[in-house]
Amino acid sequence: MCGRFSLVASKEKIQRELPFADTGINFRTSYNIAPTQHAYVVTNDSPERLQYITWGLIPHWSKDGNNNGKLINARREGIENKPSFRIPLRQRRCLVLADSFYEWRREGTRKIPHRIFLNEGQLMLMAGIWDIWYKGDYALKSFSIITTPPNREVAPVHNRMPVLLTSVEQQNKWLEARDLEEILSVLKTPEDGILSVYRVSDLVNSVRNDSPVLHRKLPETPQLF
Repeated sequence: MCGRFSLVASKEKIQRELPFADTGINFRTSYNIAPTQHAYVVTNDSPERLQYITWGLIPHWSKDGNNNGKLINARREGIENKPSFRIPLRQRRCLVLADSFYEWRREGTRKIPHRIFLNEGQLMLMAGIWDIWYKGDYALKSFSIITTPPNREVAPVHNRMPVLLTSVEQQNKWLEARDLEEILSVLKTPEDGILSVYRVSDLVNSVRNDSPVLHRKLPETPQLF
């Protein structure tokens, strides 16, 4: 799964790598984005701008609109048939912006946090789906991150990882495709050799912590890849 991620890139970096998406005025960064919090996405219906919406999909048919954090991820396997995901997959797709994500490796009873990021320091664009829930005139947008089995770098840490769309072709296809088979063809385990992984502080375990120390590599541990 993907249970935490970060986005601390500058507006200038985002504009260089996503020239079609307006960052807006009050751009916010975070070292520790957690479920039910807001994060930045580019949606297929408005690809010209960033939107700041809730992490944890709330299906349009939800009775109460509550975000309990259960739908933060959508497994690639069978996604096209799941009641909460089948319409968003076909009609409401998005790119979720990050500079890294965190994952935890089990060592006995302990869970050891690691930071995972692209080797060249590019933005991570994770494949996501979004939905919109209405109560009268009130509209609430939310999203889920799609996950697959891990590539070589992530496998020693966890058995799932986000779908990463690393090329402009993949990103455009994800936002623009209409045929279901074409949509599903984008959802693959990321290629090997593109990620770096290292251990970070247990401070990331608490959503109250949000500072540069969360990105710091622990000096006594080697980089895994």
